[in-house]
Amino acid sequence: MADRIRSFLNEGAVTYAYILLYIALSSGQIFFNKWVLSSKEINFPYPLGLTLLHMVFSSVLCFVLTKVFKVMRVEEGMTLEIYTNSVIPIGATFAMTLWLGNTAYLYISVAFAQMLKAIMPVAVFVLGVAAGLEMMNCRMLFIMSVISFGVLVASYGEININWIGVVYQMGGVVGEALRLIFMEILVKRKGLKLNPVSVMYYVSPCSALCLFIPWIFLEKPRMEAHGTWNFQPVVLLLNSLCTFALNLSVFLVISHTSALTIRVAGVVKDWVVVLMSALLFADTKLTMINLFGYAIAIAGVAAYNNHKLKKEASKGSSDESQHPESIRLTELSTSNS
Repeated sequence: MADRIRSFLNEGAVTYAYILLYIALSSGQIFFNKWVLSSKEINFPYPLGLTLLHMVFSSVLCFVLTKVFKVMRVEEGMTLEIYTNSVIPIGATFAMTLWLGNTAYLYISVAFAQMLKAIMPVAVFVLGVAAGLEMMNCRMLFIMSVISFGVLVASYGEININWIGVVYQMGGVVGEALRLIFMEILVKRKGLKLNPVSVMYYVSPCSALCLFIPWIFLEKPRMEAHGTWNFQPVVLLLNSLCTFALNLSVFLVISHTSALTIRVAGVVKDWVVVLMSALLFADTKLTMINLFGYAIAIAGVAAYNNHKLKKEASKGSSDESQHPESIRLTELSTSNS
C-alpha cells in the first residue's frame, strides 16, 4: 500500500513538473522573443529572420535526433499526396502564424498581444464551420459572442494601442486557426496519426522554406543595408534551443496528461504572460478595463474548452486509447509567437 501511494505521488510530481516546465518555457519563450526583437542590446528587429532561424534549427535538430541518434521515432505512413495536400498547408500557416505573431511584438506589448490571442477560438470555430468540421448552434454563438466582447473590452482599455500591431497579431491568429483546421483534416479525414515530434520533423523544413522566400525580399535587403546590427550567435542559438525545448515540453505534456489538463495549463500560461509582462517590459501598461475584458474573454475560452471536451468525450475513447498523442495534438496551439 505504501509503495502504491509512493508511486502515485511520484507520478503526480512528474506530471506537475512537466506542466510547470511547459508553462515556464512557453511564457519564457514569448518574453525571450520580445527581448531579442525589441531590445537595444541585441538590436535584431527582424521577426522573419528570427522565425526562419527557429525553423532551420528545428529541422536540423529533428533530423539529428530521429535519423542520426534515433532517440525519437518518426511515424510512418507519410505519402507525397498527404505531404502536398496537408503538410505543406500546415507548414505555410505555421510559418505565417510565427512570422506575423513575432512581428506584432515590434508594435504592441506582450500583454496586449496575449489578450488579442484570446479571440483564437472564434477564428477556429468560424473556419471550422466553413470547412464543415463544426456546426453552428445557439450555444456556440453565445460563447463566441462572449469571447469577442471580452477582447473588444480589453482592446478598448489599451492605453498605447497600435493598429499596425493589431493587424499583425490578428493575422497571426488567423494563421494559427488555419493551421489547427488543417491539422484536424490531417488527423480526421486523411487518417494519418502523427506524434508532435513527427509533425515537427515534417513541418519544420516546409515552414523554413515558406519563411525563406519572403525573407529574401523583405528583410535580407534591410539587414544588409543596416550593416550595424549586433549579431550575437550565442543569444540567437539559445533562443532557437529554447523554442525546440518548448516543442519537446509540449510532447511531454501531451504524453503524460489529459486534454483538460493541457487546456487548463494553457489558460494559466496566458495569465502568467499577461501579468509578468507588466513587470518585465516598460511598454506594458495594464488597466482595470484591460484585465476585466480579458477575464470575460478567458471565461468564454473556458466555456469553449468545456464544450469541446464534452463533444470529444461523446465520440468515445476508443480512438484516443489507440492514438492519444495524435488526438490531443490539435488541442494545443503553438506558443512560440
